[in-house]
Amino acid sequence: MEFVGRTDSLALLAAARERARAGHPQRVLVEGPAGIGKTALIRRFLHDGTHVLYGAGEEAESELAFGVLEQLLGRDGTGAGAGSGPGVGNGTGIGGRRWADAHAAGAALLEALDEAQGAGGAPDSDDRATRGPDTPRTSAPDAPGTPTPDTPAPNAPDTPIALVLDDAQWADHLSLQALTFAVRRLRADRVLVLVVVRDAEDPRLAEGLRRLFTADDAVRVRLDGLGPAELAELGGGMGVRGLTAQAAARLHAHTAGNPLHVKALLEQEGAGLLEALGERDVTPPAPKSFTALVLAKLAACSPAADALVCATAVLGMHCTPADAWEVAGADLLDEERRAADVLTALEEAVHTGLLTETPGDPVIRFPHPLVHAAVYHQLGPSRRAALHLSAARTVRDQAHRLRHRALAAAGPDPELAAELASLGRKFAAEGAWANAAGQLTAAARLGPEPAVYEQYTLEAVECALLAGDVPDMGEVAQRIAQFTPGGWRSYLLGRLSLYDLDRAEALLTDAWHRCDPADEPVLGARIAGQFAALHGSMSHGAEMAEWADLAIRLAPDDTATDMIRVLRLNGLAMSGRAPQTLAALAPLPDPALATPAQLEELLGRGTLREWTGDLTGAVRDLGGVFGACHGRAASFRVVAATALASAEYRAGRWDDAIVHTDLALSLAADTDQPHIALYCRMLAAQVHAVRGAFAKAQAHARVARVYAAGGHVNPALWAALAEAHLARAQGRPEEVLAALGPLLAVAPRGDLEEPGTVPWADLLAEAWAALGDEKRAVQALAPYEVLATQRGHHGALLVAARARGTLEAARGDTVAAERAFRSGLKHAAHVEAPFDRALLHLAYGGFLRRAGRRTRAGEQLRTARDLLVRLDAPPDLGRCERELAACGLGPAGSASEREPRTRGAALLTPQELAVARLVASGLTNRQVARELVISVKTVEYHLGRIFPKLGVDSRTRLTAALAADGPGPEPGRPGPGRAP
Repeated sequence: MEFVGRTDSLALLAAARERARAGHPQRVLVEGPAGIGKTALIRRFLHDGTHVLYGAGEEAESELAFGVLEQLLGRDGTGAGAGSGPGVGNGTGIGGRRWADAHAAGAALLEALDEAQGAGGAPDSDDRATRGPDTPRTSAPDAPGTPTPDTPAPNAPDTPIALVLDDAQWADHLSLQALTFAVRRLRADRVLVLVVVRDAEDPRLAEGLRRLFTADDAVRVRLDGLGPAELAELGGGMGVRGLTAQAAARLHAHTAGNPLHVKALLEQEGAGLLEALGERDVTPPAPKSFTALVLAKLAACSPAADALVCATAVLGMHCTPADAWEVAGADLLDEERRAADVLTALEEAVHTGLLTETPGDPVIRFPHPLVHAAVYHQLGPSRRAALHLSAARTVRDQAHRLRHRALAAAGPDPELAAELASLGRKFAAEGAWANAAGQLTAAARLGPEPAVYEQYTLEAVECALLAGDVPDMGEVAQRIAQFTPGGWRSYLLGRLSLYDLDRAEALLTDAWHRCDPADEPVLGARIAGQFAALHGSMSHGAEMAEWADLAIRLAPDDTATDMIRVLRLNGLAMSGRAPQTLAALAPLPDPALATPAQLEELLGRGTLREWTGDLTGAVRDLGGVFGACHGRAASFRVVAATALASAEYRAGRWDDAIVHTDLALSLAADTDQPHIALYCRMLAAQVHAVRGAFAKAQAHARVARVYAAGGHVNPALWAALAEAHLARAQGRPEEVLAALGPLLAVAPRGDLEEPGTVPWADLLAEAWAALGDEKRAVQALAPYEVLATQRGHHGALLVAARARGTLEAARGDTVAAERAFRSGLKHAAHVEAPFDRALLHLAYGGFLRRAGRRTRAGEQLRTARDLLVRLDAPPDLGRCERELAACGLGPAGSASEREPRTRGAALLTPQELAVARLVASGLTNRQVARELVISVKTVEYHLGRIFPKLGVDSRTRLTAALAADGPGPEPGRPGPGRAP
């Protein structure tokens, strides 16, 4: 039957496709109630041979981790199974075990889209050096989706790729997160993403996906019922002639124009419907339930076709004909099976509209999820169990076999429950938390006794928590609170209560008392790991290190946290033992070759190197960890990106720091875990503040402040520092005091004053000095000076000397001020951090200028200006220029040397600079895309802007241009001079 109506909707979709064809990726939301024709509209729109990646949610498989993503990517997870229209992709993967979490899966989807567009080239070569950044690639003649003579090449340079997610309200949560992750990173891709859903406000949709597809720049296609004229056309196409305008109008009023209901009525009533519609006093028949329609068709099938359809329903929305026929054997008598064959049965099922098949597609499918549901739910308990047992003997994947056995179970089954739990624990040991949660939940349902049910449920909740798939922790905590008191119960309740520190500590203490670590080392390690996290959140370094060390000794590979070794190393550093801890670390391999435990230690070592002032080593370690952690959990990657950004900020690589803070915040948001990136919020506020982007800094500070309202130590700390750094950059000392004042009460509870970790005492002392309260300034600064001297920490001694010089100058003691500033200069010779050195030179120059020593003041101020120009720090550069003007000294050098960000790499945006540096380091476009978690087309887009900005036409010349522009040793900055 020919497609009817929807002209306006098709025009909207066509316009979006043309924008995607031009390299502007499009997000399209198609919404409308069940049966309104959403899928039919998509099929019509994509009927012309456009290359399509297609996946559809299914209510029965909404808990199957990455089930929809497997459809999108095909059997091997590369997109190779994608075909030329909706219905491709077989979904017969391994339940998402290839991907650690949604971020890794999203990265795989990005790569599949790159392949579909013909982007990226081979991993070890890149011909853009000779082609230039904008020269398009061409697809191989035998590439997937090679066109017929009448259709465009699906991956030709101007052909967009359509990614379709149908029935998104039934898609599994991890697939939705992966799709959100990938869509956020499309920049210059020829990709059209269509999400089809009944209601955009459906709570089953991931919030991030909803925001993306309801934003102002997204295309929304809302489908209502067909109009009367279109219903008349629909009836004619189905062979029901004579549907007058009046009858069509009444039919429209009766059905709201829902094509599914209308077709059901026309199929069931035929011409008899016309009579009912023509009589005003006769109420037209209501559409029979969809199930009744399906069952009527099923009842008309032969035993073989009936068995094939029912077996397919048991296997899911789609399967191979061979598997369905194998399962159907349990439903057929021997003589029925001998008299039939799978192709004949399939042809009958397709002819009746119960199944669909497409030439070249290895699987058969139900035409609509309602058909599948109708068939499956009409099966009686005995028949359904028999088919599931047959399916368990047929499918090859162990997880799928156990699932079918569980669905066939008539009641508690201790042996099966134990098998499910064993597989779930195996998944948990591998970090496949989502799959582990599914297996353990099934085990709990089959547990023979309440104690077994509770234990499996507790483990399942823990895995779901680690997978980021516990939307309502309060509800879960209330349910668990009803369980029998025990170590696991108290441990998990404590883990769910970490934002209520007193309650969390009480629950974990109870769990520890109920646990004998000698008999239950795994539970003991989990409790110890949560105690380490709890003390870390309170900045108790020694206790954090002690508990983390205990967790590692009890069960080194089963602590249920990705960062137990990082917690140990950070705790030791926070308690004043950073140099000793670094010296005691065993040699570690290159991050690309590191084991999971070694990667944790590399992350910890990089952080400790930053805290001890070895910024070159820190950036090297943390950059390697970030590049090698794509298979780790989202929380680990957020911490790695944030730690790298922190080291880059201190090293003066602010553009890179902005890129990595943005990436960390995006990763946290994509998995609905924004609370794990609050330190990153502070860091982003800090770098935007020194750059003069005050509105951006304020936005980050506001988010941190919202979380600080709960009274938790760390959120309060990060919010205070974000606000204080913003106020300092704006020259508002009273606001610095308002932000940092509360930390004076918090500091004695933890290790907040440890030099090198979280510097803030210098900010507070300078603010008090600026407002004339020298006594409070001394109280704020003196403890920090003592610790910095005890540790021999040059970086901390530098900032303390600057604050001390400012304070003594405010008190009128010029001798003490001079002594302090000179001391700072001695320490500066051992410090890499360019911004700290710039502020020291600026403060010293200002002091000398006010003391009437203008020549020496000019020397200090020019050094400060050179550093600030390189950093592009407008607020402090403006202060420096005003001090120079007050000295009667005009700007020295050419205009290009005076103005920040006017030449070379300074012309690039932070994102462009990040891409340029990676390309200059020798990475291919695909490797750059993986490093920054963007698409290859986005890399090409950035290169297309970088090349003309820098006036280069090859990667070799790009490398030379960046080398000529820096970075090199800055004025007054020592070379790295450190061993790897």
